[in-house]
Amino acid sequence: MEGRCVVETLTKFGFSSDPCILKVGSCLWNDVFLCTGDDEVYAFNSQDRKLKAIVHFPAPVSDLAVDDDKQILYVACWKGVYGVCLSSLLCRVQSPDTSSCPSHVKVSDDHFVIGEGVLALLLINSTLLNITQRDTSWLLTLHKIAEESIFSSYEMLGSFKLPVVSDTVHHSTDKCRRPLLLCVHSADTDASSDGLSSNHIYLGAILFKLLFGIDAALAKSPVIFCGLPDGRLCFTPQRVPGSQLKVLHSLEQPVVFVGAFAGCLVAVGEQGRVVLITSQQAGPEGGGLRAAFSEVCIPGPVVCACLDGQSLYYSTGSDLLVLDLSLRSTGGSESAKGEVGSSNKRDGALYQPTSLNVCGVIALVQHASNTAGEAQLLGLSSRGQLQKIILPIRGQDASSSNLASSHVGRSIKDVLAAIGDIYERSSVLKAAIKSKNQTMQQLNQVLNISFLLNDGADSQEKSIHCHATTCWSTLLGKDSLNLKCILDNGSCYVLERGWTLSITVSPLCDSQRGESCSTHYSFPFHPLHPGGKVEVSLPLASAGESSFPVTLFCSLVFSLSGLLGEEAALGLPNRGLVSLPLNTLTVDWLHALQGISPTDAASQHCNIDNIQAFLNSRLSGRGGGDAGNLQHSASIKVSSQLLRDTLMLRPPSNVDVALLKWLLCKAHEGVMVQKDKLVLSNSVVHARAPNGHIIKLTAKEAHVGTEEELLAITEIQFESSSMAAVCGMHHAVLRRVKSLLQRAPEKSSSTIKMQSLCVRQALQRAEGRGYAGAYPS
Repeated sequence: MEGRCVVETLTKFGFSSDPCILKVGSCLWNDVFLCTGDDEVYAFNSQDRKLKAIVHFPAPVSDLAVDDDKQILYVACWKGVYGVCLSSLLCRVQSPDTSSCPSHVKVSDDHFVIGEGVLALLLINSTLLNITQRDTSWLLTLHKIAEESIFSSYEMLGSFKLPVVSDTVHHSTDKCRRPLLLCVHSADTDASSDGLSSNHIYLGAILFKLLFGIDAALAKSPVIFCGLPDGRLCFTPQRVPGSQLKVLHSLEQPVVFVGAFAGCLVAVGEQGRVVLITSQQAGPEGGGLRAAFSEVCIPGPVVCACLDGQSLYYSTGSDLLVLDLSLRSTGGSESAKGEVGSSNKRDGALYQPTSLNVCGVIALVQHASNTAGEAQLLGLSSRGQLQKIILPIRGQDASSSNLASSHVGRSIKDVLAAIGDIYERSSVLKAAIKSKNQTMQQLNQVLNISFLLNDGADSQEKSIHCHATTCWSTLLGKDSLNLKCILDNGSCYVLERGWTLSITVSPLCDSQRGESCSTHYSFPFHPLHPGGKVEVSLPLASAGESSFPVTLFCSLVFSLSGLLGEEAALGLPNRGLVSLPLNTLTVDWLHALQGISPTDAASQHCNIDNIQAFLNSRLSGRGGGDAGNLQHSASIKVSSQLLRDTLMLRPPSNVDVALLKWLLCKAHEGVMVQKDKLVLSNSVVHARAPNGHIIKLTAKEAHVGTEEELLAITEIQFESSSMAAVCGMHHAVLRRVKSLLQRAPEKSSSTIKMQSLCVRQALQRAEGRGYAGAYPS
C-alpha cells in the first residue's frame, strides 16, 4: 500500500458507546445511519456534512435495515420492528424551519411492523427477515413486505429453528454480540432486481455451488447466511423448497464479520480467528473440486471489520489494521489444499497485518472508491467522531518510482494527518499523566500532614492547632454565648481544597435531663497557606443554661473521594475519610461570665432581696419559718510569693488585681474571654453566671501562721445565691491554680512555708479532735 491513510472528521456526535451500528444508504441523501445502542437513530448527510434528523424509538435499538427501492428504514428494537418512511422524513428535513438544527422525529406505534425481541434484520427483495432467540433455540422468520406503505400488513412466509448451544465460548466480553444476517448471491445472478445493499455479497459460481448445493445454484436462489454469537456459520437457500437451516462451520467465538472476494468467503471471529473458504482441487485420486477451509489467526480482539477488494480492514479498538488476503491465492495456494470441513492453519508471518495508525474505531463500513484507486471507509470512533478514512491502494504500476505532484501533496497530507492523530493521542495521555501526578502530589501532602499531626507532640504545641474566644451577644432580646474558633496553620504545608475543620461540642451534662449530648460542626475552607488562619463561629449556650464545662474536640478531616472518585472512596475504610485530631478546648464557668458594673450588680441584688423578703413573709405566714437570704460562698488561698514568682510581678504591683486579671483575661486551655466584656477596676468583680445568677469575685491579701512563720497569701472568694454557680467557679479556679502550680519553680521558699503551715494546721485539727473525744461536753 502506497502512502498513508488520511483521516478526516466529518462530525462529532459527542457520545461514546460500544457496540454501535453504522449503515450507509445508496443514493437518497448520501445518507449515513448511526445507532449507539440507545433508543435514537441518527441520519447524517455525508455530502453536506450535516446531521439531518434524529429519530426516537420506544426502546433501545438492536439493528436497522434500509429499503432503497421503497425508501423505508426498518429499525429493530426490544419492543418490535418499526418502519419509517424516508421520503416524508426528507421533506421535514428540507423544510426552512429545520435548516439550522436536526429534525427530531418520534416514532409511534402506528409504524409497528412485527413482534418484539428482534436482534438482527435483513432485506431480500420484498422479504423482511429477522432473527430472535426463543428460550433454547434461534428463530429465523421471513415476512412478505406489503406493496403499499401499510406497516401492519406484513404476511409471515415461514420460519427456521436452530438449537442454542452452550454460551461458554463467548464470554470474552461483558456484552454479548448480536447475530449477523446477510444474503449471499451467486456471481452469475442478475443483481439489478435484487437491490443489493451492504448486507448482500457476491460469491463465485463454483464456490456457491460447492457450499450451498446444486439446487440453490440452478434456481439462482439467494442464500440466507447467519453468523451466531456462539461462532456457528449457518445458511439456508431462500427459493429451494424444503430447505433447513444448516451449520456450515464454527469459529468457536462470536462472529464479527462475514464477506467475500474473488471466489473466497471470509469470516472473522472476535478473538482474531479468520476462516477463508475457497474451492480447491480434491486431488488426483478424488478428482473435481471441493471446498477448502483455511484458518489463520490475527492479533485481536476484533471490534469491527469490513472488506474492500482483497484487503480486510479491522479495528482492535486501539488501532486500525489491514490484512492483504491476496497472499492467500498466490503464495499459499498449494499448501492450503484441504477437504471440506478441514481447518488448515496458515503461517502467521504470511498474514501479519499492517497498522494504519488510526485509534479508537468501534464501527466500520465501506463507503466508496474513486477512480484513482483510493478506498474510502466510514468509521465511528469511541469519542463520538464520524470519520472518513481514505486508503490508497497499490496499483498495477506501483513499481514506478515517479510520483505525480498530486501524489506528493497527498503524501504530505497523509503525514500531517498521522502527526495530528498522534498529537491528539499524546495530548490525551499527557492530560491523564498530569491528572495522576496532581493526585499523587495531593496524596503526598495529606500523608505529610498526617505524620506531622501524629508525631506524638502535645496538642497545644502542634504547628496546626485551634484556639478560641468566648463572647456574649444579644439577638431579639435573647442573650447567647458564642465561640469564635480560629484554625492556625503554623506548618510549612498548604491545606489544599478538600480539608474540613470538624468540631465536636460535648457539654458536661444536660442540666434538665441529666444526659450527655454532643453536637458536631463541619466547616469546609479554601486552601490555607502557611501562616494563614481560618475563623469560624458556633453557638455554645443560651442564657440560663449551666451545662459547663464544655469540651470541644477539634480535628481536620480530608475526603479522598475528590481525588479517587466516589466509587473508589466507598471501598476504603471510613468511606475514604481521613480524620486527624488537633487539640481539645475547654470552656468553663470563668469563660462564660458576663461582665456587669457594680451599680447594676447592686440593683439586681436589691431586686432579689425584695423578692426574697416577700417570699419569706409568705412562708412565715403559713408556718414555713424564715428561709433567710441565703448566700453561698467558697474561697481558695494561694501564696502571694508564689503568685509573684509565677506571674513575674514586681513591686508595687497588686497581687490581688493581677490574680483576677490572670484568671479572667488570660487564655486557658486554648480559650480566652473577650477583653472588653469584663470590668476590672479593682480587686472586686461582679459578673452574671451562665445560669443568670449574679456572682461576686473578691481577691485580697492576708497573712496566716504564727509570728515566727508568717506567710502572705492571696484569698479568692466567690459569693452567689446559686450553689451551682459557686461550685462551677470553684472548679474553674482550681483548674487554673493547678496549671499555675505546675509552672512554679520547684521547692521555692513560699512553697516550703505553705507545706509547713498545712502540716501544723493538720496537727492542730487532730489534737482538737482528740481532746474532744477525751473530755466530752
